[in-house]
Amino acid sequence: MLEKVEEFNIERVMEEFERVTKDAERIQKETLKRILEDNASAEYLLNLGLNGRTDPESFKAFVPLVTHKDLEPYINRILDGDFSSVLTGKPITTMSLSSGTTQGKPKYVPWNDKLFDTTLQIYHTSFAFRNREFPINGGKALGFIYSSKQFKTKGGVLAGTATTNVFRNPGFRHAMKTTQSPFCSPDEVIFGPDFHQSLYCHLLCGLIFREEVQLVSSTFAHSIVYAFRTFEQVWEELCVDIKEGVLNSKVTVPSVRAAMSKLLKPDPELANLIHSKCMGLSNWYGLIPELFPNVKYVHGIMTGSMEPYLKKLRHYGGELPLLTSDYGSSEGWIGTNVKPTVPPELATYTVLPQIGYFEFIPLRELEGAKGDSSFLCMEAKPVGLTEVKIGEEYEIVVTNPAGLYRYRLGDVVKVMGFHNSAPEIKFVRRSNLLLTINIDKNTEKDLQLAVEAASELLAEEKLEVVDYTSHIDLSKEPGHYVIFWEISGEASEEVLGGCCNGMDKSFVDAGYTSSRKVNCIGALELRLVRRGTFQKILEHSLALGAAVSQFKTPRCVGPTNTKVLQILNENVVKSYLSTAFN
Repeated sequence: MLEKVEEFNIERVMEEFERVTKDAERIQKETLKRILEDNASAEYLLNLGLNGRTDPESFKAFVPLVTHKDLEPYINRILDGDFSSVLTGKPITTMSLSSGTTQGKPKYVPWNDKLFDTTLQIYHTSFAFRNREFPINGGKALGFIYSSKQFKTKGGVLAGTATTNVFRNPGFRHAMKTTQSPFCSPDEVIFGPDFHQSLYCHLLCGLIFREEVQLVSSTFAHSIVYAFRTFEQVWEELCVDIKEGVLNSKVTVPSVRAAMSKLLKPDPELANLIHSKCMGLSNWYGLIPELFPNVKYVHGIMTGSMEPYLKKLRHYGGELPLLTSDYGSSEGWIGTNVKPTVPPELATYTVLPQIGYFEFIPLRELEGAKGDSSFLCMEAKPVGLTEVKIGEEYEIVVTNPAGLYRYRLGDVVKVMGFHNSAPEIKFVRRSNLLLTINIDKNTEKDLQLAVEAASELLAEEKLEVVDYTSHIDLSKEPGHYVIFWEISGEASEEVLGGCCNGMDKSFVDAGYTSSRKVNCIGALELRLVRRGTFQKILEHSLALGAAVSQFKTPRCVGPTNTKVLQILNENVVKSYLSTAFN
């Protein structure tokens, strides 16, 4: 549908957005009808007795709410080569690996061309609003994107990460052309088999085209921060390559070397310019606009688990606007950012009613449930897209065109407002990402705030937290929170002890503070890990088949995630116990 667009028409895209959001309820009914008609012959729906019904009332009466675990038997059949209509009318031949952050192993979700179409709808909508505020005129994008290899499962199904499935779709290049932002890097770099070599070449391509680069982007903010942390280590090597016109010998992939040799010509003048610019920076502040003078903004997913990287991104970006991209998951897209000038911390996403059928489970009833919300969730009946209320929190339920019906995404969102009749939502947290031992309930955001507050002491020493995660240690009574930190240099015992106490005091949840006071929860423990530990977690994730552009540091490492726990614990150099409640 959208591949045929030869010229990108911003006005038309915006008009379409206004049309679908003005009549969101009707569009939702049409979307559900279309999904159920297309998949009427799916064994899953036939077994539930839907028998071709397509109205929302019948759908909710016959089809239960499900989690990934409920669908695993069906998904495993497809992975093993069952090409009948298991979950969809047209058999599923491709699977996406999710960037699952808490279970330690990626999970498979069905993928098809209809999901690619929704990706383009989201992409085009946000681009239209972004380009109105920050016009990109024929420039290039320095995109830190990496397409890991797709592979065949034993049953012959093609599998890859959701980002890989998008990048490898024949329509993707065309979509990039219609939105006038081609990447600096050739395909051989994007599709290269070695992430480190591709990253090095992305940086080199950016420098070669430095005058043409108008935006810097990646799927997640983490990848952009990671890229410029790497630049700090390799900038002199990059200058040598540019000066001599010869690619560094550590890039060994023949196809990548061949593609780069076409771009790389000796340019001592450019090498000297980059060298002097790097030497002139104070602690790399404002690196991005210094290297790329015509950059308009930095773009990627910057909310949720990416928020902790914003401080470093602002350091590298100087005065450049940071624009968070869209809201989705491996299971499909949900909303688009149509207010690009709003800072990421305040960003909202408008749910597009034509890309899936959405329901919202109200979470108000769950308050005071002491963390055990399973039976109370049954009480809270899901409401429709247009029935949500401003200020309330909900868990999202998705029905998509690729075989997920009334699927609990596990994301908690807050409704901040409406665009016409479509809700504007803010990501709050993963529903299962709670630090809890007793009656305490701390979310990923609470952890982030505690780490940020405590790391103020490090900032005074010109140090920073490179990355962090947490774990609940129940190996002895009482259980206690363990926070792992990797920091950028050496800090004194006094400072780190202060950071440990600071974190313990920063968890302001009443259940936590009261439990700490009576020793139902033990002293918080700060474990310092050696430099490069989180890099090892990234490498472990890549070895499992994740793509680096989809990588998220797990913010809470559960007991089943044994390998990541092992990596963390083997790299602990010091640990501190809080005395905040002594």
